[in-house]
This record gives sequence, C-alpha cells and structure tokens, in this order.
Amino acid sequence: MKRLIKLMSVALCLTIVLSASLVGVFALSLNGISIGGKDGDKATADEAELFKDETVYVMANADGTVDKIIVSDWIKNNKHAEVIEDVSTLSDVENVKTDASFTMNSNDMRVWAADGKDLYIQGESTEQLPVDLTLTYTLDGEVVTPEEIAGKSGDITIRFDYTNNEYETVEIDSKKERIYVPFFMLSGLFLDSEKFSDVEVTNGKVVSDGDRIILAGIAFPGLQHDLGLSRDDVDIPDYFEISAHTEDFELGTTVTIATNGLLNKLDLDDIDSLDELNDSLDKLDSAMSALIDGSSQLYSGLNTLLESSGTLTSGVDTIYAGAVQVSDGAKQVDNGAKALSDGASALSAGSVTLDSGALDLYNGLSTLDLNSSALTNGGDTTFDALLKTARSSLIDAGLDVPELTQKNYAEVLDKLIGDLSEENVKALAEATAKEKVTAAVEANRETITAAVTEAVRQNVEAEVTAGVKAQVTEAVLANLGYSAEDYEAAVAAGLVDEATQAQIAGAIDAQMNSESVQGTISALTEQNLQGEAAQAAIASNTEAKIASLIDENMQSDEVQQGIADALSNAKAGRQSIKDLKTQLDSYNTFNSGLKAYTGGVGSATSGASQLHSGSTTLKNGASSLSDGASALKDGTKALSDGASALADGILTLKNGVPALTEGVTALRDGSMQLSDGLKQFNSEGISKITSLKDGDLGQLATRLKATVDVSKDYKSFSGLTDQMDGEVKFIYKTEEIN
Repeated sequence: MKRLIKLMSVALCLTIVLSASLVGVFALSLNGISIGGKDGDKATADEAELFKDETVYVMANADGTVDKIIVSDWIKNNKHAEVIEDVSTLSDVENVKTDASFTMNSNDMRVWAADGKDLYIQGESTEQLPVDLTLTYTLDGEVVTPEEIAGKSGDITIRFDYTNNEYETVEIDSKKERIYVPFFMLSGLFLDSEKFSDVEVTNGKVVSDGDRIILAGIAFPGLQHDLGLSRDDVDIPDYFEISAHTEDFELGTTVTIATNGLLNKLDLDDIDSLDELNDSLDKLDSAMSALIDGSSQLYSGLNTLLESSGTLTSGVDTIYAGAVQVSDGAKQVDNGAKALSDGASALSAGSVTLDSGALDLYNGLSTLDLNSSALTNGGDTTFDALLKTARSSLIDAGLDVPELTQKNYAEVLDKLIGDLSEENVKALAEATAKEKVTAAVEANRETITAAVTEAVRQNVEAEVTAGVKAQVTEAVLANLGYSAEDYEAAVAAGLVDEATQAQIAGAIDAQMNSESVQGTISALTEQNLQGEAAQAAIASNTEAKIASLIDENMQSDEVQQGIADALSNAKAGRQSIKDLKTQLDSYNTFNSGLKAYTGGVGSATSGASQLHSGSTTLKNGASSLSDGASALKDGTKALSDGASALADGILTLKNGVPALTEGVTALRDGSMQLSDGLKQFNSEGISKITSLKDGDLGQLATRLKATVDVSKDYKSFSGLTDQMDGEVKFIYKTEEIN
C-alpha cells in the first residue's frame, strides 16, 4: 500500500518534486548541456546484448522551428560482438570515436565491423520529432516575430509550448484511447538583469545572481490527458511562460531537454485493494497534519534561541575588538621603541662617519670649483667651432646661410628645413623647368610662326578657290541658259543627261585651270592673307602653338625626371639638416648641463662647509639619544607581551561563538524550510491525493500503469533492431535574438 501511495505522489506531485530539485539534476549553460555529470555516469544497461544510448540534438530557430537534427548514438556492445547491425534512419552517418566502418546489407541495415568494441555514431535526421517546440513572443499585448522584437522595449511575454506527437492506442476499460509518451520537458535560459526586470514565470522557477536572471520551466505535454485528470483537481503543466519588462530586448540561446525516463523506473505491477488504499490515505492525512504542527513549533523555539545567541556574539565581538586594539597599540609602542633604540645607535655611529665625510666632501668640492671656469670656457669654444663647421657645410651645399650662433642656430636651421619642404621644392623645380622650356620654345618662334602662317594660307586659299569656282560655274551655266538653281533642279528631275553633265563639268574645270583664273585665285589669296582677320588668326594660333609646345615639353620624361630628382635631393638635404640640428641640440644640452654643473659645484662647496659644522654638533647629540632609547625599549617589551596574551584569550572565546550562532541559524532555517515544504507538499500533493480516495483512484492507477507501459515502449528516435534495447533524450537549442 505504501508503494502505491508513493507512485501516486510521483504522478500527481511531479511538478513540486522536480521544481525543488532542478539544480541538482540538470546543469545548463549557454555553451552546452550536461545531464547528470560525465559520460561515465550514464546507465550501462549491462543486461542488454546491445544497448543504444541516444541523444538527439535539435538546432532550432528562435521561434522553435527546426533547422537541423543531429543524432548521437552510443551503442554499448556488452557481449563484445564482432559485427553490429543497425537500422537507424540517419543520413551522413559517421563513426566519431573509433575506426569501425560499415556496409549496407540487403535489408538496408548498416553492418558495422565493431571488433568487440562500443560504437559512437553521429548522423542527421529529417524525421518528425516526438515533441514539437514553439516559442511565441508578445510585446505590449501584440504577437511579434523574433526579428520584430529584437531591440524593442516594453512588457513582453515569452511562451514555450510543447506539442506531443508520440502516442500509442491502448485499451482501457474496453475503450480504445490514445496514450501519449510521457515526456518531461525542462527549458532553461538566462536573461540580462540590466535589460529585464519584474520577471515572473508560470510553471517554472526564477533565480538571480545579480548580473543574470536564471529561469527554468517544466512541462509534461500529454500527461494530463494520459491520466484522465481534471485540471480542477490537478493541473499538470504543459507549457512554460515568462513575463517581464524589457529595455532593448535581446535573448541568448535557450535550451530544452526532453526525456521519458522519469516514469520508466516505476513498477506498478503490485497494487493492493482500494479499501486498503483508502485506509492508508486517511492515516497519511492525519500524519501530515501532525507533522506540520510539530515543524512549526520547532521553528518558533529555534528562532528564540537564535535571538539570544546574537546578543552573546555582539558582546564578545566588542570585547575582542578592544583587546586587539590594546595589543596592537602595545606592539606598535614596542616596535617604535626598538626602532628608536636601533636608530639612535645607528645615528650615533653614522654621525661620526658623517662628520669625517663632510670634511672630505668640502675639500673635494673646493678643488672642483677651482676648475669650473676652464670647463665652461672650453664648452663654449667647442660649440662655436661646431656651429662654424655646420655653416660651411651648408654653404658648400649651395644654401644661403647666415652666421650661426648658440642663440639663433635652431631658428635658422628650422627655416632651412621649412624652405626645403616638398611643396616649396616642387614649386621651385617646376618654375625653373618651365622657364627653361619656355626659352627653348621661344627660340623657335619664327619657325613656328612660318608653319602657322602656311596653315592659315592653305585655309584662305581653299576659301578663295571655292568662291571663284562658284562664279565660274555660274558663268558656264548662264551660257547654256541655266541659273545654278535651275540646273540643279533639272539634274534632279533627270532632264540633263550624264553626257551633258560631263561636258559642263569639263568646261568648269577648264576655266578653273586656266592661267587667268589661277592668277586671280593667287592674287585674292595674298590679298586676304594680309587682311586683319588672317593676321589675327596667325598671331593667335602661333601663341596657342607655343603654349601647347611648352605644356608638352613640361610633361616630357626628361623634365619630370628632373623635377623628381630635385625633390629627392631636397628630401635628402632636409633630412641631413634635421640630423645636423639634432647633433647640435645634443651638444647644446650637454653644454647647458656643464654650465649648470659648474654652478652647482660652487653652491655645493658652500653647502659642504655648513654641513661639516652641523655634523659635528649632530655627532655629540646622537650619543646621548642612543643611551636613553635603550632604556625605553626594555619597558615597552614587557607591556607588549602582556597585551598580546590578553587578546589571545579573548580570541579563543570569540572563535567559539560563531560556531554556536551558525549552528542555531542553520537549524532554524532548516526547520522553516521543513515546515514550508511540508505545508506546500500537503496542499499541492498529499491533500489532492487524499481527496481522490473516494473517487477515481482506481481509474487513475489503471491509466498511470498504461502511461508507464507506453513510456517504456519508446526507446529510440532513429530505430532499434530486435537485438537492441535503448533509451533516448532530446536537447533543443534555439538561436539567439540580437
């Protein structure tokens, strides 16, 4: 009977039990999933000849639609078979751990050469999943797509719906009914606490570590139907929902685990009579009431004890703090006295050395001070020589450089560097080149003018010839009784035959080639060529030709190479001047330091004289201080030892008090959790079980047994052979929303 009650509790209170143990059973992370620890912790199923431990990874879009299904099969070869047959429906199959290969037999089975070892197989599938996952996003009451909600702000709802597609048709009380495989769904995700607030969940838990909000939800799609329970009696969750306020919405990967293994371990073969069951439920109800009353009284008593232990802790802490201050102070006084004594002894010994050293220092500095003037004059002489040499080198390079002094050399050299900038040098080089090119072109001005004049003459002669030919043509046609317009019209109308046209053309050509007409053309050409328009054209075209030749020569390889060489030489010269200035700056720094040194030597000599006088006085006083500090140290040592012993004793008392307080606190908190847990377990579990004792408990037991049987039948997603047993779990991973 107790066994049956336990089974009913599992079926009706699974939500309560699992929500309290989610952290201990499952570990979720954005980078991956682990179930129950390492691979070595998985069930080996040694009793099966071949056992397929299958994990199905579902890569889904942000709304839950499937993108890819990857199946990982661990076929445990418990009998060390040499050959293993597998009926899986996977594609792109590969062995991920060993060198075993396969061939296909006539039954479309993969025949693996296992060599007595386990197989680790991975492939892809396009089969329908036993449970479909759907994520629905609502923003301010409106359903939106993942793309639409990204980056938005407002009140949001994220709902995980799970549709169970896997069932068997079984007979219950002479009726055919669908019993769904009882998958347990666990969904987990993280929310950024800076982007989400007021987070609440339905059918889940919320935990926050400050930076992130951790959410986990559970559901049993189809189990409410399988057990035939009214939601008024027991509401078994079949969805998971999150509501929150968001700013700049984004969502990381969500992970959902599906397994039917929770109910597979139940053994419902032995069920006693319903009368015995009802009697036991009455006893269970009474026992729960007594247990709840006792746990409440325990919590009240422990709370009183904890309040008293807090007062004790506060007092001991105060005493210990004071003792520590006294001990620390005594140690500081003793340390100070010791340091004073040691320092006074060292001071006495050092003052003797100081007095002797001060005298040696004064004598040495006096000698150095006598040579300072020679050093300073030598430095200036060397600097002036360097400046003179630098100016000579620059003048030899073709630069106009004024006299260089210690005050103006930096300004002069900076100006030279600026004058040799790429922009200035390029402008100067181009101007120089253009001046030379222009002079060369101008030297050929007469030749250019003659060529231009000849070109203008030819144009003028062509215009005069055309005018004369028009007059000759008109005269020839007039002798034949035609005007030019009438003749063209007659030719166009076909009234003048080709022979006549040839005769007329010949007459015109004869006239044009006559000596008189040619003389006329020559005279008119010379006359027009001397005209104002022709002379203006000659002058204009000549200047244009000269300008064109100048531009053409400026673009020549020779001229451009000359400009490039000038830029290159200027760049090198600019760098040389920079290097020269750097060298002069270095020597200037040295020379300035030398002058500062010689000045410092003079000041140091005067100070060394004063130091020697003071060191003699210090030597006499340090001896007296050393004697007094030694006596003080002897007294402070005794004070420090006593204060330290007092602090150690109080510390022993203090260290014991937290252990008492922590024990009472843990006992009190545990009793409170026990009381709250018993009340919740009674209201949400036991009371609902006992309320069924006079109702449909027998029907529930029958349906629960059928559900467990259907669950035990579902062992693989990809398929099993007759020689295999197995188990399967599903892991759904949705993509991020950014």
